[in-house]
Amino acid sequence: MTSPRIVDLRLLPSAGSAWAATAVGIGFGWRAATWFAVFALVAAAAAFGFRGRAPAVTTTVIAALLIGAGFAVATATRVHAVDTHPLAAIAQRGGDATLTAVVADDPRAVRGPTGDTVMVRATLRSMSAGRDTLDVGGTVLVFARGEGWRDLLPGSTVRFRGRAGESDRADLTVAVVRASGSPSVTSGPPWHQRAAGYVRDSFAEASSRALSDDAAGLLPGIVVGDTSNLPQPVSDDFTAAGLAHLTAVSGANVSILLGVVLLLTRAAALGPRTSAAVAGVALLGFVVLARPSASVLRAAAMGAVVLLAMVVGRRRQAMPALGGAVVALLAWWPELGVSFGFALSVAATTALVLIAPHWARRWQRRGWPRPLAEAVAVAVAAHVVTVPIVAAMSGTVSTVAVVANLLVAPVIAPVTVIGATAAVGAAVWVPLGEVAALTTGPPLWWLLRVAREAAGVPGASLAVPSGAAGFVILAGVVAAAVAAVAVRRLRLPALAVAVGLVVVWVPIRILAPGWPVPGWVLVACDVGQGDALVLAAGGGSAVVVDAGPDPRAVDGCLDRLGVRTVGAVVLTHLHADHVDGLSGVLHGRSVAQVVTGPMHLPEPVYEHIRELAAGDGVPLTTVHAGQVLTVGAVTLRVLGPTLPAPRDPDDADGAANDQSLVMAVDTVAGRILLTGDVEVPGQRDLLRDGAQLGADILKLPHHGSRTTTPEFLRAVGARLVVVSVGADNTFGHPNPGILRTLQELGATVARTDLAGDVAVSRSGGGGVAVTYRRGTIDP
Repeated sequence: MTSPRIVDLRLLPSAGSAWAATAVGIGFGWRAATWFAVFALVAAAAAFGFRGRAPAVTTTVIAALLIGAGFAVATATRVHAVDTHPLAAIAQRGGDATLTAVVADDPRAVRGPTGDTVMVRATLRSMSAGRDTLDVGGTVLVFARGEGWRDLLPGSTVRFRGRAGESDRADLTVAVVRASGSPSVTSGPPWHQRAAGYVRDSFAEASSRALSDDAAGLLPGIVVGDTSNLPQPVSDDFTAAGLAHLTAVSGANVSILLGVVLLLTRAAALGPRTSAAVAGVALLGFVVLARPSASVLRAAAMGAVVLLAMVVGRRRQAMPALGGAVVALLAWWPELGVSFGFALSVAATTALVLIAPHWARRWQRRGWPRPLAEAVAVAVAAHVVTVPIVAAMSGTVSTVAVVANLLVAPVIAPVTVIGATAAVGAAVWVPLGEVAALTTGPPLWWLLRVAREAAGVPGASLAVPSGAAGFVILAGVVAAAVAAVAVRRLRLPALAVAVGLVVVWVPIRILAPGWPVPGWVLVACDVGQGDALVLAAGGGSAVVVDAGPDPRAVDGCLDRLGVRTVGAVVLTHLHADHVDGLSGVLHGRSVAQVVTGPMHLPEPVYEHIRELAAGDGVPLTTVHAGQVLTVGAVTLRVLGPTLPAPRDPDDADGAANDQSLVMAVDTVAGRILLTGDVEVPGQRDLLRDGAQLGADILKLPHHGSRTTTPEFLRAVGARLVVVSVGADNTFGHPNPGILRTLQELGATVARTDLAGDVAVSRSGGGGVAVTYRRGTIDP
């Protein structure tokens, strides 16, 4: 057995210092970055005095500190430029502006209020507000509707008008802009982006012709990171199973690409420098094709460093390449310093280089076959290192990720290689790509089957605290687990703890309590980024308030609750994330009526609802503020909307949230206030009108967005706040500031993105009990 190679770690302190400086500046502001630079320079000066005692170590430390100081100054400059940007000033007051910008990435469909919303990241070129036109830079995040946005390619220059708002994102985004109307394309994308778009479209077409919908959406995701056609249920399964990384292009894709290219250049008897040049061109083309996401950039930068080492004849090692890649990428794209995707990519690569080989050799010495030892070491090392980051990012941890990754590992390389062949073939002639894509059917079936079965295991995804708390807790758990395995004296206590978890914790947290919870009053269904709430109406019937964005999601929730009779479906307003699931409520159930608020705009949405209801013979009714709706044991008092509805259909989208039905329901668990997506104007109007807003339980408006006022929350005074929100949503919901306000008010917060379905009932002591499918909390 070969002895382990000494790993060169000298660049890692510099990479860590650059990363820390960038993250501090973006996360805490330009003043914090300035102080970071000062402390780093002082520390470097102090270390300079010790250079004679340990010159190698001291030189590495001084270099890291100086690099950190330089990055801190650069980040402070960039953050200050964002803070003082003229568009940021307009965003603070919610003003309009006309912008010219270059599209930076493919438009992504998101679960927007009206169902056809896309999110586009763009780089500003100029802006006009009033009579002034300014040449400006900076990044904006655009939310827009219409086909004119959906088909844009990166590199296109567009001019559009929109309303600017402050960004909730902790990066260098200047503002979030909600575009009004279609964009005016002033110049098309460059040739290489047109070529990449053609290849991606041809590959997607070939996949859709050859494969099932699920497989056709998955194959482009694995090969080139194109998840635009990946069905949401498949995406959810891969996330729960810990396989989501397969749809994000990573180092494995780049390694396969460079390996194939270098083999071909060797067969052609090309020299090292020519081979490196050819591989470099192929690598650059792949980055354009796969789009420069965090993992793609990290993998490509490491590949570029390796190719440079080939040219200069230096020994190639992964860790110096990784350190150099981190420093270079943060210098060019500082926003990567606060990117979870970048952190996951770097952490996983570090684990595969530093930890997995050591564990594999150790297990081989104990008699494991080499292929098994290496496969398990890779899966376990990557999972162990990334678990704290995943917890901080999503508030969930997959318990089946290691096993799922081991099961799919044999098919990943064949799918990637054959899929790449299909992409090239489709670019030449779509039927040619179709033939190649057809051969990926069996391995893709296996991937989908493993993801589905793993996601369906009870407790496959566990809720944990998100943010810094989740990171610290999971990092501590992982460190304790690794220490327990490594230290012989700790193994017996660790085994006892594991047995205790299996015997006690697993049945309590996964198998019990049963579902539905006896005596439930309100259930917030986990339907993703949207609302679907169920009120028990007695006799096994229920009132459904909003239907979420997906018929399957709300249908599944009602099935789990055993609801077959619905006394009323109340749609608070006509946005897609509240009404698109209506057919799932109507399917296979007896529904007495569908109820809407006074505003029937957007008119096409209302007509669609009317057709659905008429098709099932369900009457459609309208309620206004001041009315009382009694359904079985449930009495809903309509408090709002109190703002006048717009008459112009063009104003419907902007006014729809404040036209949400706001209703109070008295139950055995206390008074519940249901608020739809009512925002600041609607909330203030309710306060001015003296509406009886006080409640024990609040459904937080608009999924916890920042458009809720502290005055409204204080007026409600709820002990329990339920947030219906989608995991990993692109809107930053729920807003951290709103959560802090609720914490200051002493409210308990229950979130569907962290807990799945949330049930509210009366506790044994007469208070409120909140039950997840994983446990109970008595606030």
